[in-house]
Amino acid sequence: MKKHILIAVGFVAVTLGTIGMFLPLIPTVPFLLLAAWCFAGSSERFHKWLLNHRLFGEYIRNYKEKKGMLLRHKIQSLTILWLGIGYSFFFAMKDIDPDKLFYIRIFLALVLVGVTTHLLLLKTVKNDK
Repeated sequence: MKKHILIAVGFVAVTLGTIGMFLPLIPTVPFLLLAAWCFAGSSERFHKWLLNHRLFGEYIRNYKEKKGMLLRHKIQSLTILWLGIGYSFFFAMKDIDPDKLFYIRIFLALVLVGVTTHLLLLKTVKNDK
């Protein structure tokens, strides 16, 4: 049962990562890493397929092999992260109880700082090859 759940979550993550390649509000790399993790724990065949995929493989291999992220992907990720959380922080939660809003904003700020720090500490690959 666990194997089937991991495979299903892996394919959902691949789908969301694919959408993220074309829709800037959805991050690509975190979903592909989640898919790789799910497939590594459930299906060697799907894991190899993902690592060798012509579109997705580079993202995952660079991260997994600690090569880092392409500079353009790092810039895109940080821009989308700050715009998305910034929008949520200031505009998207007008109908939420003010007491709860404070804690939600603290959580968003912690996520923003944590993910930004993580991305900035990753090695930067300056060219595409």
